[in-house]
Amino acid sequence: MKKLSVVLVSLVIVAAFVAGSVISQPALAAEEVQDQEAPKLAIVWTSGDRDVALKMVFMYALNAKRNAWAEEVEMIVWGPSSKLLSNDLELQAEVAAMQEVGVVFKACKACADSYGISDKLQELGIEVKYMGVDLTEFIAADDWEVITF
Repeated sequence: MKKLSVVLVSLVIVAAFVAGSVISQPALAAEEVQDQEAPKLAIVWTSGDRDVALKMVFMYALNAKRNAWAEEVEMIVWGPSSKLLSNDLELQAEVAAMQEVGVVFKACKACADSYGISDKLQELGIEVKYMGVDLTEFIAADDWEVITF
């Protein structure tokens, strides 16, 4: 129950932030969005929640790449998400579809090793490596946006 409360409070905070951002910024026409330079996007996926993967993280990553909302899309599989992915055939199929359109997948080696799934993730075409330095470089880079789920 405590975990659910934390998740709900987090969602309310995010919703309030997004609402405030939307209210304070004028809407962009579709042409204006297309005229903007597409950023590079690093998505840090940590949630072990299957619905979060299917209904948000994967949907956004696939569409960001497919629709050129981002020049590059890298998905970093970290923590509980790696365990979830290693056991879920539907999520694995979704990852393969995203890889086909150019989404790059990397996984945290420390986490994957702790779950005993490094080999399984590599079989899925995911580069398994220590990700601390890479994530720090994404955060520091001017041409990368980092989002976490």
